[in-house]
Formats: sequence, structure tokens, C-alpha cells
Amino acid sequence: MEYIKLKNSDLTVSRLCLGCMSFGEPDQGQYQWTLNYEDSEKIILKAHEYGINFFDTSNNYSGGSSEEYLGRAIKHFKRDEIVIATKCYFNEGKLSPEAIHREVANSLKRLDTDYIDILVLHRFDYDTPVEDTLKALNEEVKAGHIHYYGASAMYGYQFAEYCYKAKELGYQPFTTLQNHYSLIYREDERDLIPVAKQFHVSRTSFAPFAAGRLARKDWASDSVRYQLDSREGTRYDKTEEMDKAVALRVYDLSIKYSCSMTNICLAWQYAKDVDAPIIGITKEKYLDDAMNCFNVKLSQEDIAYLEELYIPHPINSNR
Repeated sequence: MEYIKLKNSDLTVSRLCLGCMSFGEPDQGQYQWTLNYEDSEKIILKAHEYGINFFDTSNNYSGGSSEEYLGRAIKHFKRDEIVIATKCYFNEGKLSPEAIHREVANSLKRLDTDYIDILVLHRFDYDTPVEDTLKALNEEVKAGHIHYYGASAMYGYQFAEYCYKAKELGYQPFTTLQNHYSLIYREDERDLIPVAKQFHVSRTSFAPFAAGRLARKDWASDSVRYQLDSREGTRYDKTEEMDKAVALRVYDLSIKYSCSMTNICLAWQYAKDVDAPIIGITKEKYLDDAMNCFNVKLSQEDIAYLEELYIPHPINSNR
């Protein structure tokens, strides 16, 4: 495992972050395909054996049960050896001060921990003044309930507003940006990623494999998630024809380097200065495979080959 210190923090994290959206009680909406506790625990323990110390969840994943599963599983570890990121927004009040204080308290209870390492603003809140959200975050930091905060998918000007206002008010800077980023979704290169670079914010991109589209030669899948996930099952379908060509180039390089397509995707993420891509795992064998990514180093010619066929996409995830 490789490790990196997150910018604007004293947190050292594994360069693979385990996404916990796969863990939790199935529901009737997006999360019908999630793993039960026993299977979730096996993957979390396996990840820790491999040196993964960075776990990402959210208050809205499977109605909060993702946090509960993670909280139970991490009892096997020393708390100060792991880094937990969770999120706030998809809840009553979004990012209002009342919502932040309430949701932090609820997340702490579900995670059964005394503090959250990074609280991530899941989206931009159009209804709450930026300074009100930041004031609440600062209060939670002072109380010791959260240590740092980050942001997720939003427009560049919105993230810049949070960052500028935090600096103006004398609050701690943002630590992470968790945005949608892969070889078939690169729209954030226009403004959001440059803002993160300007403010020295670490990047922890989600969906690096585009919900599996970049992890297999065939576009469709017979997996339970592909069949049941009401969102991920359709997110990429509108641009399928243009994206298939990119996926085939990932496949070509996987043959060249005798590795999996996921290894190529992760190697590309590191080449694009992503600190810790978030990987969603539903089978232990996928963890075994992911660990090989550190052995793959792409040349500039490889990167150009992977990126050459990209065509601008409609903005996705920011709202």
C-alpha cells in the first residue's frame, strides 16, 4: 500500500479509499443491491489487511445503515489508525446549521465513534448562505466532533465560494474534494479541479471505474448492482457509444501491461494527481485485483492514448 498526507491536514491515508456505499440494509430505491453486515465486514477487514485505512461513507447510504455497518466493523481496529469520511446534505435542511449539528450527532451515534475525521458537504446548498454552513462546520470542529471538512460534487464557482469564505472568516481550509471523475467523465477538469489545485485541496474522486463500465470489456453486466441500481444503471447510458471506444482503449492497455482494466483506471487517476480514488467493492477478489495498481505506471503516450477519444459530456452529479 502507498500512503499520502491529505493537504491542509495532519491525516495520512492509504492511496486507495474504500467506498462504503456497497454496505447496508437494502431498500426499495437506489440501494437494493447492497451487502449484508457479514459480507460487508469481510471486505472491510480484508481492506485493512491490505493497508487501507481510509473509509468513505454517508449519512444517506442505505438510510444510514452503511455508517452503522462501518462503525461495527472498525471495532476490530484502533480508532486512531483509520480515517473516516462521511457526508451531509441529503437530509432535512440540507446544509443549514441545524441540519449539520443534527446530522453530525446522528452520524457519530451510528458510527459509534467520538469523532469524524472528515465531514464532506455532499452537494452545494442553494438554500443556505455559505457563511452559515461554514460557521456550523467551525463549531463542530471546535467541539471536536469533526476534525476536518471537505466537499463533493458541485460547480467550481460554488466550491471556490466555500473556500474563499472559509479563508475570509478565519476558519480552517477545506481538506478534500470528492468529485465524479473517470476516463469517461472529465468535465470537472474545466473548473472544479483547478479550484481544488488553487486552494491546495486533496482530491478523492468517486466512480473511477464508471460503475464498472471501465472495468470490463463488455459495456453491460449481469451483476446485481447493474440490474437493480436505479441511478448507476442509467447514468452513463446516454453517452454509451462514445464511451465504449474509450473503454476499449483501457482494455488495450490492460493487455499491454498484463493487468486488469481497473489497474489502468487507477494508474490514470494517480497520473492525474488524484490523492486517493474511492473504490466500491462487493467481492474480496476485487480488492486483490486493485492492489496491483501500484505496479502500473503509465507513460505520457499511454495517457494521451486513453484521453484522445474523449468527447465533452453533459454535466453530471453537480446538482
